[in-house]
Amino acid sequence: MSSTKTVVLAERKSQRSGLEADYGVLRKPKKQVGVVIALCVLVLLSLLPYLFMVTASFKDNVQFADNQWAIMFPLHWENYATAWEQIQPYMLASIIVAAASILGIVLLSTVAGFVLARYTFPGRTFFFVMIAALMMVPSISSLIPLFLLMRDLNLLNTYIVLVIPHVAGGAVLGTILMKTFIEGIPQSLFDAARIDGANGPRLFRSIMLPLSMPVIGTVGLITINGVWNDFFWPLLTITDNELRTVSVGLLFFQGQNATLYGPMFAGYLIASLPLLLLFVFLSKYFLAGVQGGLPGSH
Repeated sequence: MSSTKTVVLAERKSQRSGLEADYGVLRKPKKQVGVVIALCVLVLLSLLPYLFMVTASFKDNVQFADNQWAIMFPLHWENYATAWEQIQPYMLASIIVAAASILGIVLLSTVAGFVLARYTFPGRTFFFVMIAALMMVPSISSLIPLFLLMRDLNLLNTYIVLVIPHVAGGAVLGTILMKTFIEGIPQSLFDAARIDGANGPRLFRSIMLPLSMPVIGTVGLITINGVWNDFFWPLLTITDNELRTVSVGLLFFQGQNATLYGPMFAGYLIASLPLLLLFVFLSKYFLAGVQGGLPGSH
């Protein structure tokens, strides 16, 4: 009799636990409502400046003075033509600097990361620690020495003076990302290729590079973002209007059109579109590179 009672109590307890689990599943979304609301508020606050920029870009000065936030008609699409004509040379300069910087950073960081990850030699750990320590050095501390060096080399007012700081700084982070990523590639792939007679350059070209495209894309996006948003160094080293990058060009655009708010905000919007489109289409590779995953593992 006691055994039967024990079985019944156990069954009731099991049923009660099951019901509590079911109710927990049902209650879980309710608990997440607050989190969803908080995230929506954060997203809205983050997008408010961009919404303001979009609405202001379609206004003339009278509409902007009347109401800065609301959408007002008629929409002045000609603001974008005016802005594009003004900032087009600056965007071209930024693209040239970004392309050259990406090429230099990828070449340096892939070779350095491959050597540090797959070769053993005296001082390997020391060199990697020194490279990582460079990330702790504030960039502002090297500003004056770097400027004096560029001046003595007669590189001011050239594309080279804009590319060198990005390559020097970006190669540090790129090397760390590449080394970490390459260490995650199975050693068996390299061993099998060596058995087939592949040498170091062939391993680098046929195995490491194809598998490292996510982290290469990550380095590229970080470099483009840095070049596009770099302001102080181009302002300091470039006086030729044709060589100014988009961040400095927008400043001069604002100065030339201080009272034309519509074209000014249209210029800001046009300048931000390349970064937005790149991140939208390449965000999967960016996240894969940051996480250190192999292609197809996500």
